[in-house]
Amino acid sequence: MVTKEDDCLPPPTQPSRCYSPPSTTPLAELETTRSLEIMESSFLSPVWLLVIFCIINLLNYMDRGAIASNGVNGSTKSCNDKGKCTPATGIQGHYNLSNFEDGVLSSSFMVGLLIASPIFASLAKSFNPFRLIGVGLTVWTIAVLGCGSSFAFWFIVLCRMFVGVGEASFISLAAPFIDDNAPHKQRAAWLGLFYMCIPSGVALGYVYGGYVGKHFSWRYAFWGEAVLMAPFAVLGFLMKPLQLKGFPSTESVEVMASSLGAEISKNNNHLQAGNEIKHDEVEVSIEIGRSSYANPVWKSITQFARDMKVLCKERVFVVNVLGYVAYNFVIGAYSYWGPKAGYNIYKMKNADMIFGAVTIICGIVGTLSGGLILDHVTSTIPNAFKLLSGATFLGATCCFTAFTLKSLYGFVALFAIGELLVFATQAPVNYVCLHCVEPSLRPLSMAISTVAIHIFGDVPSSPLVGIVQDHIDSWRKTALILTSVLFLAAAIWFIGMFINIIDRFNIEAENENPRSRQGQSIMVMNP
Repeated sequence: MVTKEDDCLPPPTQPSRCYSPPSTTPLAELETTRSLEIMESSFLSPVWLLVIFCIINLLNYMDRGAIASNGVNGSTKSCNDKGKCTPATGIQGHYNLSNFEDGVLSSSFMVGLLIASPIFASLAKSFNPFRLIGVGLTVWTIAVLGCGSSFAFWFIVLCRMFVGVGEASFISLAAPFIDDNAPHKQRAAWLGLFYMCIPSGVALGYVYGGYVGKHFSWRYAFWGEAVLMAPFAVLGFLMKPLQLKGFPSTESVEVMASSLGAEISKNNNHLQAGNEIKHDEVEVSIEIGRSSYANPVWKSITQFARDMKVLCKERVFVVNVLGYVAYNFVIGAYSYWGPKAGYNIYKMKNADMIFGAVTIICGIVGTLSGGLILDHVTSTIPNAFKLLSGATFLGATCCFTAFTLKSLYGFVALFAIGELLVFATQAPVNYVCLHCVEPSLRPLSMAISTVAIHIFGDVPSSPLVGIVQDHIDSWRKTALILTSVLFLAAAIWFIGMFINIIDRFNIEAENENPRSRQGQSIMVMNP
């Protein structure tokens, strides 16, 4: 092997000044060590990282709640049998949208989200993930401003698509950052805090959108969101970037490249002295290393294909995502049509406020409880599946029964218990996504999970529920049909309890990082 310089070998009691790992040291371990050093050198503590990510997540989902609120979404002009008419309000009234078109508006941002999520996850292997989040939040801010300034239905739909592009960078990369920095015995609780912002953000959006839309205009709701998000977009570029476990820092790659270049040059001089066999080996190794950089686009595509193959073969991941799809089908439609269904079934005068209050309280308590319970019983994938299946089944039973009641108070009480149980799944389901794959695949795991639950879950659910309601013209029956899908989610997660499971959080595959393989291919041998 290449002989290290004597001055690079530190005394036993002193740190190394120019550390060069031996060939037996996995490069993944070196990357992890340096990532931790970068984290420690940053002024951003793990707690503050969690706080900032929670606020950003809250704003993301507040936007979803706002566009679903009666104040922002509104309704078309309608008249009763006596000739008394209610004026058109909100986006639906402004553009005179049908229920189907209104559902398309709610789902349009998913188009950008689905396309951009895998792209951002793949770019994380070439660019710093923290900077990618800054890029995404900038796109989100500009797109939301466009929503408030829209002049036609097609334009606001286009802007909603770019809102999804901006959100894609955050949702696929934030959870791995939190998982890296959370205390070992509180990982599920920290994930619970982060995902608590989903229901509470949607609920806050109901209240925010209802108030701003009623007292000002639906356009001001979007402009206000952009103002709140702008500082965090700037922070993503100004703050020292953080690193993810399983990914090398830019500095480490540059140091490795320069070090290897020097070694190649030195060893070429030795080999020219007469070791023709070794010289041929070096030439082949160098050529392989150069060819690996020849076509970065094709290389990224093939790496993405290999990673996708690994994900699709992971049965735990597949079962978890299938259950999540069924779950999100219901939750997505609840979040969009809930206030309108409540207004029509129970004649709620303040449907936005009631649904917002119930969702925010149950979302906070339920999501936090799910994470704390999982940590209490020991955070493992089998325990996560048990919690997912049990909580979803009980929650579905309560919600289904609630929609059969005629009493408003009985409905609110039973529906609140159902939501409390249903939201307890947020931390466990994402814990499984993060721990059923190796660290370098976590962004892609989160991205593909997001793509699946939206493209098969809440993207079609809002328009489909709108179609069902247009045909049967009964919000109660529509709500019962929708809620029954939660029983399917509980059954799928129940199957996950019987799968052979391995927690891969601390497993580093030798081929997890293309840059590591490139570095290894350039390593030279010296007699």
